[in-house]
Amino acid sequence: MMTAAQTITPQQMFAPRGRPRQAGTLQRTRLAIVRALLALTCLWLPALALLGAKPAFAIDAAIQVQQMSGGINVLSDDPLWASPAAAQFKERHFAVIKQGGFKTLRVNLRAFSHLNAAHEIDPQWLKTLDWVVAQASAQRLIVVLDAQDDDGCGQDPIRCRIELTAFWQQIAHHFRDAPDSVLFELLNEPQGQLSPVLWNAYANKLLGLIRQENPTRNVIIGPAFANSLHHLQELNLPANDRHIIVTIHYDEPLAFTHQGAAGADGAVLPGGVTWGSESDRQTLAANFETAQKWSKANQRPIFLGAFSVSDKADPKSRTAYLTAIARAAEARSWSWAYWQFAGDTGAYDLQTDHWVKPILDALHPPLE
Repeated sequence: MMTAAQTITPQQMFAPRGRPRQAGTLQRTRLAIVRALLALTCLWLPALALLGAKPAFAIDAAIQVQQMSGGINVLSDDPLWASPAAAQFKERHFAVIKQGGFKTLRVNLRAFSHLNAAHEIDPQWLKTLDWVVAQASAQRLIVVLDAQDDDGCGQDPIRCRIELTAFWQQIAHHFRDAPDSVLFELLNEPQGQLSPVLWNAYANKLLGLIRQENPTRNVIIGPAFANSLHHLQELNLPANDRHIIVTIHYDEPLAFTHQGAAGADGAVLPGGVTWGSESDRQTLAANFETAQKWSKANQRPIFLGAFSVSDKADPKSRTAYLTAIARAAEARSWSWAYWQFAGDTGAYDLQTDHWVKPILDALHPPLE
C-alpha cells in the first residue's frame, strides 16, 4: 500500500513526461488511470471489510470539531445502565435528538460501579453501551464516550488511576474497529486531589494506552480544575500527537448558573440573580478569548463539553446566557455540547415528551 510520503498528487499523476502527447491521447490516458484507481478501490475496500479492518482515513481533529457542533449530554443518571427495561431514555430519543438539530451525543459513563473485583467491565453494561453507540450511529450522530467518574477520582487519585486505566484499556480494545465518529474523552472533570501535575501524568499514560489500538482516533482531554479554561496553560499534551481535541466546561458566574443549588459548603446559592448586562457579555468574551488564544498558540481545537443554567434562574436571563454561550463558541469555531438532554437543566421534558422550547431555540435558533 502506498505510504503518505509516496502519495502522488493529481498534478504529478497527470503531468506530461517526455514528448507531449496529443490532446485526445492524453485524455484517454487520464481516463484509463482514473478507471484503474477506481477498480483497485473496489477491490481493496471489500477485502478490508472481510478482514474486519477499517480503511486508515484519519480525521483531522480541527475538522472533526467542526462536524461535532452542536451536541448534547445524555444518560448521566438514567436507570438504563443498571436496568435497560427501566430506561427513561428510549430508542426513539436518538431520532428526536437528531431532528432537534444536534450532531453529537456526549455519552456520560459512570462505569466504575460496573467493574468487578478484577476491574472487568460488566458484560451487560457493555452490551448496553454497544446499543447506545449503534443507535446513535444509525442516526449519523457523532458519539463521545465520556468517563464521568470524576468525583471519585478527585477524592482518591490512586484508586482512580487503577480503575480509569482498566476502563480505558477495555474500552479502547472493544471499540478499536469502531468508526472515527466514536471519540474517547478520558475524564469528565479532573478535580480535587487530581492536581494538574498528577492529571497530566495520568492523561499521557492513558493516551499511550489508547494509541496502541486506536492510533488516529481523536481523543478529548481537558485541564485540571474541572476543565477550567483558566487552567489550560497547565495542560501538558504530547506535541507529536495531533489527534487530540481539548475540552473546557463553562459555568461562570456560578452565582447565576447554579442559583438554587447547593454550593461546595452545602449552602444553597440564593436566587434572583440575572445575566445579560454589557459587563456580563464583556466578561464572557474576555474569558473565551483567553481560551481562543491558547487554542491558536498550541494548535489545539476546542470542544465546549458542558454548559447550562439552573432551572431556578430567570427564564429570560437563562435564554440570553445559553444563546450567548453557543454563539460565542461557534464564532470561534469551537464545537459545543449542552448539559443536558433531560434533568433539572434538561433541554427535553421526558414527562411531556417534548423539547423545552426556550432552551432548544436558544441553542438552535429557528429559521425565520
